Amino acid sequence: MAGTLYVVATPLGNLGDLTARAAEVLRQVPVVAAEDTRHSQGLLSHLGAHPRLISFHAHSPETRIASLLERLESGDDVALVSDAGTPGVSDPGTELVAAARAAGVRVVPIPGVSAVTAALSASGLSADRYLFLGFLPRKGKERRRLVAQAAAAECTVVLYESPLRLAALLEDLAQAAGGARKAVVARELTKMFEEFRTGTLDELVQAYAGDPPRGEITVLLEGADRADVEPAEGPDLVAEATRLLAEGETRKDAVRFLVERLGVPRNEAYRIVTALP
Repeated sequence: MAGTLYVVATPLGNLGDLTARAAEVLRQVPVVAAEDTRHSQGLLSHLGAHPRLISFHAHSPETRIASLLERLESGDDVALVSDAGTPGVSDPGTELVAAARAAGVRVVPIPGVSAVTAALSASGLSADRYLFLGFLPRKGKERRRLVAQAAAAECTVVLYESPLRLAALLEDLAQAAGGARKAVVARELTKMFEEFRTGTLDELVQAYAGDPPRGEITVLLEGADRADVEPAEGPDLVAEATRLLAEGETRKDAVRFLVERLGVPRNEAYRIVTALP
């Protein structure tokens, strides 16, 4: 019989957050596929577990999935872990899980910690519905599109960001959503220096400008009011924005023109301008 692929959530920092079921699985499986074997070795040593550790991360060769599937198909159980949180959620793992399912291998989730739900639960923002965008591209049209999507979403938006790029993300969100929009920066979740900072986007930009924080960062953006994302009526807004860019105006100036001169809601103006080539 084929083995089972266990997708195991591991602590963000506090080892006490590991579930009893996850600990049992990690002690029993003969193989653990780990994002960083050195990092995972510490957790396994803490548990007194001694499986074979195999490196599996975003840059692993394609042959690594094939070799793990061979082990599973030969009867070995394999536990998939990332450095922290739930594998496959902005972490490696999706391709291995998909390959295992395609091969008819049983896949079992061992749920537990996730930075997304941990941040939402303590943010004070609505979590009835939320949009998770993970890490945004560093620049370009796709980044602008996703920032506009975040600004227009009527539910709480959750993003990940590195400390050095946090200020730039907050500035982009303020430009798209307006500086008065409420947001939360959650830092070092479950660790000794855990911190939640709440404020408007303008306040958070000022707080982190020139003073990047340390540690793992999760950003939560309050959902937009429906009135803020209603399309404006009147002139052909796409044509107006196209004309401004053709005349040499920057995208920022084109957004400002649509907002200040034509009365377009900022979110809608940003969406129109960033969608243009």
